[in-house]
Amino acid sequence: MVSDILIDVFEDGLFAAIAAIGFSSISNTPRRAYLTCALIAAAGHSIRYVLTMPDFGGLHIIPASMVASFATGLLAVLFAPRIKCPAEVCFFPALLPMIPGMYAYRTIEALLSCLYHTREEVFGHYFYLLAYNGLTCSFIILGMVVGATIPVFLFKKLSFTATR
Repeated sequence: MVSDILIDVFEDGLFAAIAAIGFSSISNTPRRAYLTCALIAAAGHSIRYVLTMPDFGGLHIIPASMVASFATGLLAVLFAPRIKCPAEVCFFPALLPMIPGMYAYRTIEALLSCLYHTREEVFGHYFYLLAYNGLTCSFIILGMVVGATIPVFLFKKLSFTATR
């Protein structure tokens, strides 16, 4: 039971790390920052995964994403001076695997279904799905932005001396 949970958390972090390396490679990140981005992404995504598990945190994905993004931003600020890059270089690719793609996809799917169906009860159902998925997607992204930027402002001196 415990080993299954640890394997799931490790897999989640591993796939987030692979995605972060991919995002780093297409966003002109210095190669010396790839490993740091991968480790930060793995840590952040694993934190969100654990917080949303019913046995541990049981949080909704919105506050879990904000807490995980805060941890991602904090790790980026702490590791940025070691790789001599701004913290943003580390946390942007590390946050991209946490983008709520399924919620965005379901939002567009519900929008198209609203446009297609004319019966009121069917339209109402798809409009509910549009509102739920769209608001969830928007608030996850807003929480990620706020959570990741708070450490940059809290540790302003550390984050701005990373490149000096």
